[in-house]
Amino acid sequence: MSLPRPDAAFDWSREPWGAALRCRGLAPHAQHLFTSKQLALPDPESWRQALASVGATPERLMRVKQVHGNRVRVLVRGHVWQGASDVRPDGDAIASNEPGLALAVMVADCVPIVIVDPVRGAAAAVHAGWRGTCARVAVAAIETMSQKFDSDPGDLVAAIGPSIGPDDYEVGDSVVAAFEQAGHDPRDLDRWFLRSFAKPHLDLWRANGDQLIGSGLRADRVFACGLSTLAYPEVFDSFRVAGERAGRMTGLIVVPRPAYRGG
Repeated sequence: MSLPRPDAAFDWSREPWGAALRCRGLAPHAQHLFTSKQLALPDPESWRQALASVGATPERLMRVKQVHGNRVRVLVRGHVWQGASDVRPDGDAIASNEPGLALAVMVADCVPIVIVDPVRGAAAAVHAGWRGTCARVAVAAIETMSQKFDSDPGDLVAAIGPSIGPDDYEVGDSVVAAFEQAGHDPRDLDRWFLRSFAKPHLDLWRANGDQLIGSGLRADRVFACGLSTLAYPEVFDSFRVAGERAGRMTGLIVVPRPAYRGG
């Protein structure tokens, strides 16, 4: 299988189960990856293989029941869910400062975002479809990391994985109206909604990148792989291509130990 070329900040890696994407800007700070269609999630054995690729085990995997909103679930150091693999709370982002926990979201066109605080030793995984993006789920994740872990947004590094791209993501006027009603700046909407097509197209990469930068992340620490799931259905799972038959991919990150010695 021929693999498409991502943004220069990302590299393909060959895993025992297939191809994965990793972000160069994130790699020095945390184990992470974005899977491809070659891994048949959510099969339990596939989860085990994905976790092995980042040095983690299924017992350390933490996920949420994704509901297309902006709720962030938090795992504070020393207080980890019991039985979390079986009973997952609703949410679309999960954040923790417990070293060694593997945080994951599942996607098949929506945007997976992984975020690390290498100073305080914290991380987050975010699921951002159009509803979550409209509800500022990435902003909520950054605010939560600041409040719960004392993270400085200027220290954070974020990677945006493969999702449906702006050239492919046709939306209705009702989606534009939802962003307007949510109070987003009209200047942002001019950037996020492309009008050069017969119908509006939504640029989820730019929208989430802008929200991360607006939350205090440095622009040179926000990376997007730039690969559309719909454009490469042989490589990525896409709900718009396969509908209910679509598999799922994951954005996965392992919480690092803090460099900050004060805990």
